[in-house]
Amino acid sequence: MLIDDVLIKIAAGNGGKGAVAFNKNKMSLGPVGGKGGKGGSVYIEGVSNLNALGQFRYKKDIKANNGTDGKGQLNDGSNGDDLILKVPVGTVIHNIESKETEEIMKIGEKILVAKGGIGGRGNFLFRSSTNTSPKQFQKGLPGEHITLRLELKLIADVGLIGLPNAGKSSLLNELTQAQSKIGNYPFTTLEPNLGVYYELILADIPGLIEGASTGKGLGTKFLRHIERTNILFHLISAESQDPVQDYLTIQKELETYSKELLKKTEYVFLSKSDAVPAKEIEKKIAALKKIHKDILVISIHNWESLEKVKKILNEIKMNKSDTIHI
Repeated sequence: MLIDDVLIKIAAGNGGKGAVAFNKNKMSLGPVGGKGGKGGSVYIEGVSNLNALGQFRYKKDIKANNGTDGKGQLNDGSNGDDLILKVPVGTVIHNIESKETEEIMKIGEKILVAKGGIGGRGNFLFRSSTNTSPKQFQKGLPGEHITLRLELKLIADVGLIGLPNAGKSSLLNELTQAQSKIGNYPFTTLEPNLGVYYELILADIPGLIEGASTGKGLGTKFLRHIERTNILFHLISAESQDPVQDYLTIQKELETYSKELLKKTEYVFLSKSDAVPAKEIEKKIAALKKIHKDILVISIHNWESLEKVKKILNEIKMNKSDTIHI
């Protein structure tokens, strides 16, 4: 199960308190209390593992180590170890208290989210000409406490979209050997699947349904993954009784969620063509071309049609910024 939205509480470590101590050696009397150590800070770092947020499924409270207290003979306390939390690239970090957001966009990118508390001063640092035997010390400062919402938005070159049972997972498997679970299900699958076609990342976005943009089913959960895909492959099943309506249903959900999604480069494929008679295919292509001029008929069982899909991907790979026509 892909965990792509979690709420966690984070506490940086507290600073250690300073020490009150005096030198016991003859001829060397005086304050020798050391400083407290700094509390550990908490960082978030990007990794390639798509399932990295799974570590927070049950562990919701996370705390870095405290700094240790200062000691005598000018021995400062040890700093608490910093804590580094690994999250998938594409994670949006929402700070619930400050309302600020940051994004992890690269592998290895690291962001400080909670700063550890500074250690307190020991009595050695309170000495003066008028206070030669100070007993003052400082407590360490507390580390920052925050609540974060970590929201994963997949970063992919090509996103496969369409109604449930449009053949997206099957196509992904053929192109990338992703080994996605497939079946003739009239409902959405529960998580996105990723595959790699050479250096292109392809994402099978689980099938959307009518009303997805308003939260019906798991719609909004998956619509956000489309935001980060550069190009859309829109699959419509040739087995559909009304492929035009299928296309318009998805377009409406994209527009309702964000009009920006309609600005993405889109390729439309009439999939599962092997399951429908040729005359029926011709009628459905003619109907679809009234609303989208370029329609490519494909089947995972037809080598020639798969080669056409690969040609498009190869052109995208060569020049991702160009618009490619079927």
